[in-house]
Amino acid sequence: MRIAVLDFCVWLEEYQHDQPRFGELLAQWAKRDLNEATFTVIDVGAGAPLPAHDAYDGYIISGSEKGVYDAADWMQPLRDWLLGARAAGAPLFGVCFGHQIMADTFGGKAEKVGEAEIGVRAFDIAGQNVTGHVWHQDQVTKVPPGAQVIGKAEYCPVAALAYDFPAMSVQFHPEYPPDFVSTFLRRARGTVLPEEAADRAIAQFDDSDVSADLFAKQAGDFFREALAAS
Repeated sequence: MRIAVLDFCVWLEEYQHDQPRFGELLAQWAKRDLNEATFTVIDVGAGAPLPAHDAYDGYIISGSEKGVYDAADWMQPLRDWLLGARAAGAPLFGVCFGHQIMADTFGGKAEKVGEAEIGVRAFDIAGQNVTGHVWHQDQVTKVPPGAQVIGKAEYCPVAALAYDFPAMSVQFHPEYPPDFVSTFLRRARGTVLPEEAADRAIAQFDDSDVSADLFAKQAGDFFREALAAS
């Protein structure tokens, strides 16, 4: 099984020089339940081209500092690519921005809903109460046709989606180790976030009880089942 991680995050050398890139974190997380898979990270946010739909067996769409409404050179090409992936039956798994751009492209809506949510939040995933790491101010506000809500939070009614074609997505960041974000925020305190907001988020990440395996089995089962049915 060959999985490509499409990375749309900006990596900030000043603060993250000794940290793994976001796409690498996603590959490490997905590998927890997909030991049989090989992963390739494609840094689309830095200018790498989007792959042909049949170049890999499945795709993970990363988070991003961009919103679906922002102008980026890769934004419309990504929308077109996602529609082509659906037509080709390529399995898609989205995280945070990936969750939002998939919903917005496939007939739903994602938009800014208020202040940024950063830290640890409680979620109901298919009736199971879990905690997850978050950093976002946008949410899916309209469910795409044919999609089912499989995860929610008090503050985020559409926290995970399963589609009626091979696609699934989550709003939280299952790939984030707690010290990854808290280290970044300590270094960038007062720049990326105001000091008080950064301190609140750091305290939550430092006290995190989020499982490193969060949603890994669901993602692994999704890719296996999608490829078995293809």
